[in-house]
Amino acid sequence: MESLWIETTKNQINLKSLEKDENTEVCVIGAGMFGLTTAYYLTQQGKKVIVIEKGEIGEKVSGNTTGKITSQHGLFYDHLISDYGVEYARKYLDVNEQAISRIKEIIDKEQIECEFKNKSAYVYTTKQDEIIEIEKEVDAVRKIGKDAQIVTKTDLPFKVEAAIEFKDQAQFHPRKYMLGLANAILKQNKIYNFTIALNVEKNLDGFTIQTDKGNINSKYVVLATHYPIVNMPGFYFAKMYQSTSYVIGIETNSKLPQEMYINIKDPIYSFRTAEYNGKEILLIGGSDHKTGEPIPDNANYENLEKKAKELYPDCKILFKWNTRDCIGLDKIPYIGEFSNLMKNMYVGTGFKKWGMTFSNIAANIVTDKILGKENKYAEIFDSTRMNLVKNRWEVKNMAKETVNSILLNKFKIEPGDLSQIQNDNGGIVEINGENVGIYKDPQGKIYAVKPNCSHLGCLLSWNNIDKTWDCPCHGSRFDYMGKSIYEPSIKDLEILDVQKNVET
Repeated sequence: MESLWIETTKNQINLKSLEKDENTEVCVIGAGMFGLTTAYYLTQQGKKVIVIEKGEIGEKVSGNTTGKITSQHGLFYDHLISDYGVEYARKYLDVNEQAISRIKEIIDKEQIECEFKNKSAYVYTTKQDEIIEIEKEVDAVRKIGKDAQIVTKTDLPFKVEAAIEFKDQAQFHPRKYMLGLANAILKQNKIYNFTIALNVEKNLDGFTIQTDKGNINSKYVVLATHYPIVNMPGFYFAKMYQSTSYVIGIETNSKLPQEMYINIKDPIYSFRTAEYNGKEILLIGGSDHKTGEPIPDNANYENLEKKAKELYPDCKILFKWNTRDCIGLDKIPYIGEFSNLMKNMYVGTGFKKWGMTFSNIAANIVTDKILGKENKYAEIFDSTRMNLVKNRWEVKNMAKETVNSILLNKFKIEPGDLSQIQNDNGGIVEINGENVGIYKDPQGKIYAVKPNCSHLGCLLSWNNIDKTWDCPCHGSRFDYMGKSIYEPSIKDLEILDVQKNVET
């Protein structure tokens, strides 16, 4: 299941893998939106940059977003004022608004055809008892200087009780934009795909990035891998989790809403239009859950399809995809130094589902740090901050889940044989006192792995929608053959031989 963005941009750039050891000023690990934007800005400043990517550029998280470019991140500004004050909230708003403008500046300068359109964005409710939350958010946003409005009429195909409107927001085709960034970078610098970063080591002059194709020596390193692949001394695994959300693309003969919408509370539904084969289609997103949480087969897509059919009975489902987002415990991204103990390594993560603006913000902050410039917004996203934990219940819950997965869940698995697993499905069985992750393909061929995450050893869960092993602790993912496909894991799973246990 590929996203609209990936499906419509296949074979549009030719790259090669790293072939030998190289030296550079800056090595960017990860060619998603943040990594490419950082490399672009540094290239514009004349820096020597190498970008490495374990797969194709822009085909992971950034290629599976909804492509909304907005400073409206749900109902968030009243919370920011309450917890951090008016000035903090004003800076948060200002820098996100600037990101929208900066993205448009790049598009115009590099003449990138990426379906950029200015739109209004709305957070709405269909419930009368939630109107007060909209009103509080409008007051908060006005207090920090933006002209927000409450509206009761929208072009959605149902009645809303109230919505907060942000004008002058935008949407685009994110992968076309990333390919435009890549082409601009390649005029002066290098991007290598299918090159896996295995380790980052400090040396006398900077860092050595060890890859499966050779080593790169660099003065600066930017970890743009969505979830940092280096564990310590940053300890991001202790202050961040991942959430999975789903999108469907539908075609209908009905009139479509022309602005961007998302509602207040679960079940979340997000709406925006997009172009496909010369027609306008509608993207509906939502059905979020913590990555690695076991869910019924296709339940999340079915929820979105049910909503689509309810609103547009004639609709045809054209696309289905899902993605993961890193979310910090205080809901603020981590941008800046990876750690106070490891200078000249930088990170941008925890974008909490609003990565289009935050990737640009992070790229600007990190670029300024590498250039030795002050950035007045850096302090509000300080990645080394220690006062994370106003949200104590979430910290406690995250720690409990991690301990359960590492130490306890393995004792809850009932001993069994391979006949428990149906064809085209997977699960964990106990064989000779050991946990074994089993997937049987449609023909009954068995693929067996050790079902412990190669990141920190958490017990994995089977995801039958994507046929992957997912980590409930930190969101790593592996395909059914054990290959690492999503960070923070780097190493593949251990392959097991269980053929002798197959009943004949």
